[in-house]
Amino acid sequence: MAKKQGNPDRADDVDDAEDASQTGAGRRRQGKRGGAAGRAAGEGGQGEPAPQVITIRPMAKKATMRKRHWGVAYSFIAIVLLPLVVIGYYLVEHATDQYSSVAGFSVRQEENTGAAEMLGGLASFVGGGSDGEADMLYQYIQSQDLVAAIDERLDLKGHYTTHYDTDPVFSLKPGVTIEGLLDYWQRIVRVSYDSTTGLITLNVLAFEPEMARTLAQEIIDESQTLVNELNATARADTLRYAEQDLADSVARLKAAREALVHFRTETQIVDPESDLRGRMGVLNSLQQQLAQALIDYDLVAQGSSASDPRVTQALRRIEVIRERISEERATFAADDSDAGTEGYPMLLAEYESLVVDREFAEETYRAALASLDIARANAARQSRYLATYVKPTLPQRADYPQRLIIFGISGLFLLLFWAILSLMFYAVRDRK
Repeated sequence: MAKKQGNPDRADDVDDAEDASQTGAGRRRQGKRGGAAGRAAGEGGQGEPAPQVITIRPMAKKATMRKRHWGVAYSFIAIVLLPLVVIGYYLVEHATDQYSSVAGFSVRQEENTGAAEMLGGLASFVGGGSDGEADMLYQYIQSQDLVAAIDERLDLKGHYTTHYDTDPVFSLKPGVTIEGLLDYWQRIVRVSYDSTTGLITLNVLAFEPEMARTLAQEIIDESQTLVNELNATARADTLRYAEQDLADSVARLKAAREALVHFRTETQIVDPESDLRGRMGVLNSLQQQLAQALIDYDLVAQGSSASDPRVTQALRRIEVIRERISEERATFAADDSDAGTEGYPMLLAEYESLVVDREFAEETYRAALASLDIARANAARQSRYLATYVKPTLPQRADYPQRLIIFGISGLFLLLFWAILSLMFYAVRDRK
């Protein structure tokens, strides 16, 4: 039977349908023969039951490869096997060995002890923690400024472009710009930072062991330079702020004292509290004199008449003392602001306000002076430093590129890609 022209997969389906139809026809013919034989046996057996005929299905055809099966196999070879062969060949024959140098360091801050703790904890306002410096250093290692500075000294482009003709994948392209060098820097310098402990670990790759260690050491030296600059800037800022605070406190103290002197000059009172105590002493003395005058009046009045000059004089003395006491008491609460002079209560309130301002200015001055002393003491030493806990190592074995890992990951992704394409093909085919 001639096959229909067109889609190969459709032709395969037509073949399968024809085979199935032929098999069904054969089964129907066998069933007819079995039925006829049964009827003949029944007639010859004079009413005996016909034996049961078991129909045996024909054997299935041997499985054969269809065009779609060959297509899937060829796609597996083209998508998975051939790229893996190319990748494996490149990794073995062309990939240049790379050496890894490991280094570790952290930014530490010197603890403030000794005399600084005796100044009321003011040293805590002078310096900060080292977490911010570690974060800044982590970003600086991956910055363009560091790459450009190290390239000028070590000629990174000359070293990493040496094997570009034979190994263009793991080498740097000649004539690359600083942006391209920065992108390649992310591949050869791997930085890990633990924010909880502040530890920074470097993994530097190079085509030669000495170059790997030298590059790691240069990164540490540049990091130390950055920390020193941060130290100098922080010390200068702290010292400048402390001096400015001291100047402000001195000006405030001077203004408070001048205001107090102006008050004393204007009121002719050096200390209103002392003056008040003196006035209270005068009032107490007048009250004592009034009590004595009353006693003298009682003694004179007992043996004399009302017209006696001694009685009149005693009464006059008592009256004068009482008027004096009233006038003295009036000065404590009187307010003569309408007459152009302040009352004693207002003067006392103004004096107390000026005294409080002066005491506050004195406390501020003492605190600013202590802060300046601490800032000067810290400026004389290095409060932050770079602590290297793992010095750059000199590698003896080329651990990079990691050929087995690269080959395995490539095979896994290629296989997944092929499987997805195959599933998509069969999904589209089933919909048709």
